[in-house]
This record gives sequence, structure tokens and C-alpha cells, in this order.
Amino acid sequence: MSPRKSVAEARETRARILDRSVAIASVEGLDGLTIGRLALDLGMSKAGVLGHFGTKEALQLAALREASAVFSRLVWEPNAHLDAGLPRLHGVCESWADYLVRARDHFPGGCLFTTAAVEYDARSGPVRDAITRLTVFWQHRRLGFDLRAAVALGELRPDADVEQLVFELTGIYLSLNQAVQLNQAADAQARALRAVDRLLALEAPVPG
Repeated sequence: MSPRKSVAEARETRARILDRSVAIASVEGLDGLTIGRLALDLGMSKAGVLGHFGTKEALQLAALREASAVFSRLVWEPNAHLDAGLPRLHGVCESWADYLVRARDHFPGGCLFTTAAVEYDARSGPVRDAITRLTVFWQHRRLGFDLRAAVALGELRPDADVEQLVFELTGIYLSLNQAVQLNQAADAQARALRAVDRLLALEAPVPG
């Protein structure tokens, strides 16, 4: 076997492990990621799984990074080219809702970040820190950026409270995830998007 083929196969195996890890964690939480479970699911030895990550914590952190990459690919990247402000924010919100409802191939148990946040919010350590960093980045560097841009462009009132809007938008999507996962509500996506439109409409500039 050539070294190049060996490296390619190792990358492919690592990708398979991470794909399965994300799926398991979305249903059972990050603590549900065990080397034995992954080895059984993937038809590998425990040593083969462990060799790619070293520790369970390293596997959990890698699963979070992979989930973040999938989330970005499904929610952010399709809208990154849109104009900053409300055009991109509306696009992101639509893709975000679609992700929560339809991304079952990657997240059969719903949003991994919601599951992980509940699982780790009362703990400390690197996994909790990683969840916090990813959440803060999304809320303040993505949502907050476009909300601030919308204020600067006059699409929202100059006195709009961006932090409050981020808080309320996040709440809408937490509610959507619960409605989809727990209640299996068929109209949840439409309701969430109406809530987004209503929230942003309340902050529209008053014609002068």
C-alpha cells in the first residue's frame, strides 16, 4: 500500500467515525459517544477508533467541530454571498429553520448544539468551553453582525437593541427545535419563520 493511499484511507475512516459520532450525539448526547459503540456501529476495533482520537474528550471535541462544519455548510454558506443586513439575515433564518426540520441524515436527533448545551450547561471543562465558543460565534459574529449591518443601513431602527434581537431569534429556534423533535409539529417551521418576520417588523424604521 502506498503512503498516499494509506493517508487517504485514514482520512476516510476518520470522516466515517465523525459522521457517525455526530449522528449518535444528536440523539444520545456527547456522553453517548463511546469507543465501544462506535466500533460496533462501524465494524471496527476499539483500537482502530481510539487511534484516530486518543481520548473520548478529543472525540467529543472533534464531533463538535464536524457538526459546526455541517451547520455552516447547510445554513451559512448558501447565504454568505447575499448582501449584509436583512437580505442575508432572512436567508440564514430560512436555511436555519430548514436545517432543524430536514437535516436528518446528519442530525437524526435534531440540533446537536441544543442537545449539547443542555447536557453541558452545568459542567465545566473543554467540551463546555467549545460549545460556548461555537454558540457565541453564531449568535454574535453571524446573527449580530447582520443585525448591526441592518441598523447601519437603515433597514432597522437606529435604536434597535441588537443583543435583545439575538436573544429573541435564538429563542425562536430553540422553540422550533423542540416543536419538531418533541411535538413533531408539522407547522413548526412556518410558525418559526412568521415569528422571525414579526420580530424584525417590530424593529422596522418609522417612515419619516
